[in-house]
Amino acid sequence: MTHSTAKTFLHGAAAILAAAAMQVAAASIGAVPSLAADYDVGSIHIAQPWSRATPKGAASGAGYMTITNTGTAPDTVSCVSDDASAQCQIHSMTMEDGVMKMRPVEGGLEIKPGETVTLKPGGYHVMFVSLKHALEQGQSVKATLKFEHAGTVEVEYPVAAIGAPAPGAAEGGGMMQGGNMMQGGGMHMEGPAGGSMQMNKQ
Repeated sequence: MTHSTAKTFLHGAAAILAAAAMQVAAASIGAVPSLAADYDVGSIHIAQPWSRATPKGAASGAGYMTITNTGTAPDTVSCVSDDASAQCQIHSMTMEDGVMKMRPVEGGLEIKPGETVTLKPGGYHVMFVSLKHALEQGQSVKATLKFEHAGTVEVEYPVAAIGAPAPGAAEGGGMMQGGNMMQGGGMHMEGPAGGSMQMNKQ
């Protein structure tokens, strides 16, 4: 192999490696939401709203965020409506006797004075019920949140990839997405009218 041929080969190999690195970086960036806007309404501060993409045919999706009450009185948040589903609600998820139970938070989620509450996978979240279409990465969901004292605010949730970790969190662990439980035990979902659904891991 001549010096000229070897030099050309090395340049080509470097270009291929650089392209591969760019693809990996792009995939990593696509796994997390784009930088979301923060929102302020009254004494309430909302930071880093985001959502996850859902598989086709999924009946529900979820939105997450961090809410801080900078005031001196408690406030309560509920979801009024959104542009991706027929109904939105604040839900809780708790593990009881090895079963993950998800239920609506009746009367809304209380945020105490000076408290910061993080809505995240596996915990409190905004539930988009009866999706009109799948949530797709790169798009966003607009939802109207109502605080009992602070008022109403429209929040935009950028949609990340299916199974994406929370911003700043490592990947891995179980998740609930589109009505399915990935990893872990079963799930018991209760409706506002007292109905329930039990799903156990096979």
